[in-house]
Amino acid sequence: MRKELTIRGLIIGVVITLVLTAANVYCGLKAGLTFSTSIPAAVISMAILRGFRDATVQENNIVQTVASAAGTLSSIIFVLPGLIMIGYWTEFPFWTSFWICALGGILGVMYSIPLRRALVTTSDLPYPEGVACAEVLKVGSSGDSEHASDVEHGRAGLLAVMWGSIVAAVFAIIVATQLFASDVAQTFRIGKRGAVSGYDFSLSFLLFAIGHLVGLSVGLAMLIGATIGWGLGVPHFSAIAGDVTTAAAALAQKTWSTKVRFVGAGAIGVSAIWTLLKLVKPVVRGLASAMAASRARKAGKADTLPITERDIPIGIVGLVTLVCMLPIAWLLGYFGNTSGLGAHLPTLIIGGVVYIVLMSFFVSAVCGYMAGLIGSSNSPLSGIGILVVIGAALLLVIGVKPYVGPDAGKALMAFALFTTAVIFNVAAIANNNLQDLKTGQLVDATPWKQQVALVIGVVAGAFVIPPVLDLMNRAYGFMGVPGVETRPNPLPAPQAGLISSLAKGVIAADIDWSLIWTGALIGVCIILLDEILARTTKHMRVPPLAVGLGIYLPTQSTLMIVVGAIAGWFFDRRADRTPKPEATKQLGVLLASGLIVGESVILVVISAIVAFSGVAAPLALVGPGFETAGIIIGGAAFAATAVILYRWILRMATARST
Repeated sequence: MRKELTIRGLIIGVVITLVLTAANVYCGLKAGLTFSTSIPAAVISMAILRGFRDATVQENNIVQTVASAAGTLSSIIFVLPGLIMIGYWTEFPFWTSFWICALGGILGVMYSIPLRRALVTTSDLPYPEGVACAEVLKVGSSGDSEHASDVEHGRAGLLAVMWGSIVAAVFAIIVATQLFASDVAQTFRIGKRGAVSGYDFSLSFLLFAIGHLVGLSVGLAMLIGATIGWGLGVPHFSAIAGDVTTAAAALAQKTWSTKVRFVGAGAIGVSAIWTLLKLVKPVVRGLASAMAASRARKAGKADTLPITERDIPIGIVGLVTLVCMLPIAWLLGYFGNTSGLGAHLPTLIIGGVVYIVLMSFFVSAVCGYMAGLIGSSNSPLSGIGILVVIGAALLLVIGVKPYVGPDAGKALMAFALFTTAVIFNVAAIANNNLQDLKTGQLVDATPWKQQVALVIGVVAGAFVIPPVLDLMNRAYGFMGVPGVETRPNPLPAPQAGLISSLAKGVIAADIDWSLIWTGALIGVCIILLDEILARTTKHMRVPPLAVGLGIYLPTQSTLMIVVGAIAGWFFDRRADRTPKPEATKQLGVLLASGLIVGESVILVVISAIVAFSGVAAPLALVGPGFETAGIIIGGAAFAATAVILYRWILRMATARST
């Protein structure tokens, strides 16, 4: 009997999950983007299990399935920091945060099971990440001489991930010593009316690698957004203010955070909702297909199904879903009671549970389809968060706000975010689950074993996220929190800022909606441009959501992503001239994944040192007078390292093809 769901596989998967979850949490808070962890996890798993003679491709698949929860569950950072931003929490209580992540994640697994046959088995959806991961697993599991080159490629992939991680980690440590500058930044005045602008290139291999992964179109779209934000928005609003006494850097930061970010929020909101609207028709078609598949299955017997068609029985799915709703109801009641809304607990609990049940099913269907269509990494999860938080806030305004005092506004905002967090986890897991099940289908895995592995991965990830979030909050803080300006390099957490701002705006009605509408208009213009390009060119696109992120994020987070996207494009063009172009490009993807993991993990460690030492730069070896030298040395070292890594990958790919 082949090995598949094994204790050793689960242990390896959980260990990888712990590392990649921490990495993805930092990555999402820093850049507003998370990376797919399935392929790096599969490469690491293959390297470890290669030492066991009885290891199988199906066991490797279970390991990557557990670990894929890392990239997925960490998306909760798009909501949960909002409770800090509105001033409701000052830290992340472990058990409350854990249960939000665990219960929402388990519901995501359960809700997506009935959709598997329609959206995976009988669907022609491409599932780009699921197919790519299956190919990696097949390559790494080829053991005969006929596939020797495939095995060599698997070893090359492991080397790419390993050395990428080591190089990025070492560079981040040197930056922490301040021998290398952390960024190359400049703020300046424009004209005589007090207008300011600036730029900030962060010397971060994490951001560089994200650029490689998202590609040229997304990178250039973010550059357009940064140009709108800092080339037009910041100069325009600072000129209107006419402040010529405040320092240029402080004025630019204030203008961006109080004005331009809300323009970006409007652009993100319109772009995300547009992306969802485009998927309404295919999602409805997919649901109809799911129901037809369910009716067809009733005509046969479960034990006659092939192994690749055996899901967790629907009765158990229903029971687990019901069992999850009980602690969710208790959590809603506990949260409502501690926030001062105890007099309205029946309304909050019943309304909250009904809203979670209905919206969870909706987002599972939408996200499952989106993952199959464009990949789980590219799905507009922020659009789901926007719709869910606006719906929750509107229901609270209608059903509870008229019956509470004016001082209950913060509690209502917090309750809306709390409810959104649970549903957002369902959306994130459903977004990933079907991608994993597609990988399983292609390597002849057993669906119910994968589904069990996903639940285990969700619980493992839920243990990691709260302490890592707490570390990030204590070490750096989040933009938008009062007083955070005094701390070095606060984390943008863009989606959490946007979603909390919308909750606050709907309930307290204190947002300058003219800025939101300006951003929405920009978003509409970008959508029209993107649609025109889609109909008139073969490859050139301007993803509207990326433009919105470019406006919303600080240039510290966007400009190096743009550099990485351009560098990745040049690398891919060079890879096209190698004997095996696609295999070479895949090595580039694995190198980028390693760079992200290496820097993210070491920065989590450095964050712990910062948090527990109480010193902003505990590893610093030089003082402020070394800044100019640090910029020159660090910038040169960064560029040289990037070139050396790419040349090494190309040489390795060419050598293994001959």
